Amino acid sequence: MIKLRSKRFYRSSSKLSGGGGGNESGGIASEIKWELRPGGMLVQKRECKKNSDEIITIKVSTVSYWHDVSIQATSTFGELKNLLSILTKLEPQEQRLLFKGKEREDCEHLHMIGVKHNDKVLMLEDPAIKERKLLGSTRTRIIASPYRTITAN
Repeated sequence: MIKLRSKRFYRSSSKLSGGGGGNESGGIASEIKWELRPGGMLVQKRECKKNSDEIITIKVSTVSYWHDVSIQATSTFGELKNLLSILTKLEPQEQRLLFKGKEREDCEHLHMIGVKHNDKVLMLEDPAIKERKLLGSTRTRIIASPYRTITAN
């Protein structure tokens, strides 16, 4: 049977600042926290900052306008589309959002894709829906035109 002991790794602040050996100069040792990943790799534990409350401003460009939108960093592109529907009067299904040259899905999170404060997102109207709107408007014009009824005397 193998007995495992946990070891603590210390980083001396005096060594980092170029001082002499050990802790003789009054430096305080800071403990490095380690974690064991599921694959068995031992890595230094990250200090996660809680960015769930972080609000970022995104510059959204439509064809002719710029909109500055403030949204939480952990929001999705679908939530961004809902905010933009209020500003642009386009339904979320009619919008296409492009970031870094790629169209993004509604379920993708902003912070996972790499959207940061003051980044630019391009919003386009979906061409298929735009074409359907045009076809629908021409059909209503044809139907609404007055016809004469032929009556027999």
